[in-house]
Amino acid sequence: MRHDRATTLAAAALLALAAFALPALAQGRPSLNVYFQSTLKDSAYQKSVFQKVAGVWKAPSSAPAVGKKCVVQATISRDGRVQNAFVSMESGVKAWDKAALAAVEKSSPFPPLPSTYEHKTLEAHFHVAVVP
Repeated sequence: MRHDRATTLAAAALLALAAFALPALAQGRPSLNVYFQSTLKDSAYQKSVFQKVAGVWKAPSSAPAVGKKCVVQATISRDGRVQNAFVSMESGVKAWDKAALAAVEKSSPFPPLPSTYEHKTLEAHFHVAVVP
């Protein structure tokens, strides 16, 4: 999975706003990172997927402890639809995990996969955490 630094920085900025609405996050802030299948080299596509999920994310009233995260794994089809999404790592707070999964599912469809991407599907891992 490829980690895009610009995506991480943008996620921190977008999700930091949600921290003010959550008393449970008094000791931390939400963070979204997206890791894509290493065969995807298109950073513009990566950024568009990240921005769509970040824009849909709604933090629940309860949050996990600082350092905990939820990981949602998703398979994106050539036309941009999410074929499959599931929580592969739980944060310990069901509402947080449910909100992370909902953000990915509600973001579908994403833009179609880039024409330069040769595979039929793309795997992406969405890490939604509470960081210091």
